[in-house]
Amino acid sequence: MKTEAAILVDIGKPLVLAELEIPALKPGQVLVEIAYSGACGTQVMERRGDKGEDRWLPHCLGHEGTGTVLETGSAVTKVKAGDNVVLSWIKGQGIEAGGAVYDWEGRKVNAGGVTTFQRHAVVSENRLTLLPPDLAMDTAVLLGCAAPTGMGAVYNVLEVQPGDSVAVFGTGGIGLNALMAAHLAGAMPVIGIDPNPTRRALAGLFGATDVVDPKATDVLAAIRKIVPQGVDLAVEASGMPEVMEQAIQAVRPQGGRAVVIGNARQGAVLTLNPGLLNQGKSLLGTWGGDSVPDRDYSRYGRLLTSGRFPVRELLSKPYSLADTDRALNDLAAGKVGRPLIDMSLR
Repeated sequence: MKTEAAILVDIGKPLVLAELEIPALKPGQVLVEIAYSGACGTQVMERRGDKGEDRWLPHCLGHEGTGTVLETGSAVTKVKAGDNVVLSWIKGQGIEAGGAVYDWEGRKVNAGGVTTFQRHAVVSENRLTLLPPDLAMDTAVLLGCAAPTGMGAVYNVLEVQPGDSVAVFGTGGIGLNALMAAHLAGAMPVIGIDPNPTRRALAGLFGATDVVDPKATDVLAAIRKIVPQGVDLAVEASGMPEVMEQAIQAVRPQGGRAVVIGNARQGAVLTLNPGLLNQGKSLLGTWGGDSVPDRDYSRYGRLLTSGRFPVRELLSKPYSLADTDRALNDLAAGKVGRPLIDMSLR
C-alpha cells in the first residue's frame, strides 16, 4: 500500500510531496488513515534547522492529528480497526514500538513514533488515544499538542487556583490554550502578551482580561500596573530566552512561579540573575504540560466543547496536504493560531 506525504528532504528547503510505500506493521504499531493534522512551531524549527543537526533526513513530519485505525500490529490492545483516534507526540499507555521506515522509490524515509503530514501513517500504540465523544475530528487535533501542553502547564504544573493572577507570554496555539485553562480555572486577571496583533486579538477571545503589546510598551511595567506585586503565575510560550527571563521577573516574590513551554533554538542560552531565585521565585520546566493522555485528554476535550470559547477560531481555514509548506510559513509569520491540514482536500 502506498500513501502521500509531505516530507523533509533538505534543511531550509520546501517540503517534498512524496509517494511512500507503507511497511508491514511491527508488534505494537498501528496503521492510521489521517483525517486532519495540526502543525506546530516544532515543525517550523525542524524545517529551518533550528533544532540542530538532523541525522534522520529524509523524514516524515507532524506530531498531532486525528484519524481512523485501519489495521493493528500484533500485541496491540488499546485500539482496534475502525476506532477514531487522536495522534499525539506525548506518550500514553500502550507499546512504545518505535518509528517506521518508509520506502520512497528505493530511498529510505524515516519516521518517529508518530507522524501526521501524510494521508496514512504507521504510529506507535502509545501515541494514540481514543477520540473523546462529541469532539469533532478537526477540533480534536488540538489534543495532539496545543491543548495538553498549554492546558497541562496551567493545571498540572502551575495548579492554578481561583483568584490567581496569571500572565501568558506568547499567545499562539499553545499560549491560547493556556489562557483558556487559566480563565476556566477562575484566574483573575489573565494577561496575554504577544507582539502579533492577530494573536493579541485571539487572546482577548480566549480568556485574557488584559492584553499587552511588547513592541509598544515595557512589558514588566505594564504587568505591574495591573498587578503591582507581580503576577502569581506565568506561562512562557514563545521559545525566546529573553522572554523566559521576563516571565520569572514578572512573578511576585515569595512564591511566584513561571513555567517554560516554548522551545528555544539549538545553542540558545538563558541567563538569569540568581537574585530572582533568592526572592523565592521559581522557574519550572515541563514536558507536554506534564499531561498523561489517557488521564487528561477526555477532560481537555470537554473543555474544548464547553462552548465558553470560539475554539474553531483558533484553527486556520483548512490547508491541503500539498499546501503544508504554506501552512508552516503562515504559522511562522503569525498569520494563524494553529494550522489545520485537511487530508480530504486535493
